[in-house]
Amino acid sequence: MNPFEMVVLIVAIVMITSVMRAKYSHRHRREVESDPAEKVETLRLKDEVKQLKERIHVLERIATDKESTLSRQIEELRDRK
Repeated sequence: MNPFEMVVLIVAIVMITSVMRAKYSHRHRREVESDPAEKVETLRLKDEVKQLKERIHVLERIATDKESTLSRQIEELRDRK
Protein backbone atom coordinates (compact mmCIF):
# COMPACT_ATOMS: atom_id res chain seq x y z
CA MET A 1 0.00 0.00 0.00
CA ASN A 2 1.50 3.32 -1.01
CA PRO A 3 1.38 6.42 1.23
CA PHE A 4 -1.39 8.08 -0.81
CA GLU A 5 -3.72 5.10 -0.36
CA MET A 6 -2.96 5.03 3.36
CA VAL A 7 -3.86 8.72 3.74
CA VAL A 8 -7.12 8.21 1.82
CA LEU A 9 -7.96 5.21 4.00
CA ILE A 10 -7.30 7.16 7.23
CA VAL A 11 -9.42 10.09 6.03
CA ALA A 12 -12.26 7.73 5.08
CA ILE A 13 -12.16 6.02 8.48
CA VAL A 14 -12.21 9.35 10.30
CA MET A 15 -15.14 10.59 8.21
CA ILE A 16 -17.16 7.42 8.77
CA THR A 17 -16.58 7.45 12.53
CA SER A 18 -17.50 11.15 12.79
CA VAL A 19 -20.74 10.56 10.87
CA MET A 20 -21.60 7.60 13.09
CA ARG A 21 -20.80 9.57 16.25
CA ALA A 22 -22.98 12.49 15.12
CA LYS A 23 -25.85 10.17 14.23
CA TYR A 24 -25.72 8.33 17.57
CA SER A 25 -25.40 11.55 19.54
CA HIS A 26 -28.42 13.06 17.76
CA ARG A 27 -30.53 9.96 18.38
CA HIS A 28 -29.52 9.84 22.05
CA ARG A 29 -30.40 13.53 22.58
CA ARG A 30 -33.78 13.02 20.93
CA GLU A 31 -34.59 10.08 23.23
CA VAL A 32 -33.71 12.06 26.36
CA GLU A 33 -35.59 15.17 25.22
CA SER A 34 -38.73 13.23 24.34
CA ASP A 35 -39.25 11.92 27.89
CA PRO A 36 -41.57 14.38 29.73
CA ALA A 37 -40.48 13.12 33.15
CA GLU A 38 -36.88 13.97 32.26
CA LYS A 39 -37.91 17.47 31.18
CA VAL A 40 -39.70 18.06 34.47
CA GLU A 41 -36.74 16.78 36.45
CA THR A 42 -34.34 18.91 34.43
CA LEU A 43 -36.39 22.04 35.02
CA ARG A 44 -36.62 21.28 38.74
CA LEU A 45 -32.87 20.79 38.98
CA LYS A 46 -32.17 23.98 37.05
CA ASP A 47 -34.42 25.90 39.43
CA GLU A 48 -32.68 24.34 42.43
CA VAL A 49 -29.26 25.27 41.05
CA LYS A 50 -30.46 28.85 40.51
CA GLN A 51 -31.69 29.06 44.12
CA LEU A 52 -28.42 27.63 45.42
CA LYS A 53 -26.41 30.15 43.42
CA GLU A 54 -28.49 32.96 44.90
CA ARG A 55 -27.84 31.62 48.41
CA ILE A 56 -24.12 31.40 47.73
CA HIS A 57 -24.15 34.99 46.50
CA VAL A 58 -25.85 36.13 49.72
CA LEU A 59 -23.43 34.14 51.87
CA GLU A 60 -20.45 35.59 50.02
CA ARG A 61 -21.80 39.07 50.54
CA ILE A 62 -22.33 38.42 54.26
CA ALA A 63 -18.83 36.97 54.62
CA THR A 64 -17.16 39.91 52.90
CA ASP A 65 -19.27 42.46 54.79
CA LYS A 66 -18.24 40.93 58.11
CA GLU A 67 -14.57 41.08 57.14
CA SER A 68 -14.77 44.73 56.17
CA THR A 69 -16.73 45.53 59.33
CA LEU A 70 -14.14 43.77 61.46
CA SER A 71 -11.32 45.59 59.68
CA ARG A 72 -13.07 48.90 60.14
CA GLN A 73 -13.58 48.25 63.86
CA ILE A 74 -9.91 47.34 64.29
CA GLU A 75 -8.89 50.55 62.53
CA GLU A 76 -11.22 52.58 64.76
CA LEU A 77 -9.61 51.02 67.84
CA ARG A 78 -6.14 51.88 66.51
CA ASP A 79 -7.22 55.46 65.88
CA ARG A 80 -8.39 55.81 69.52
CA LYS A 81 -4.85 55.57 70.90
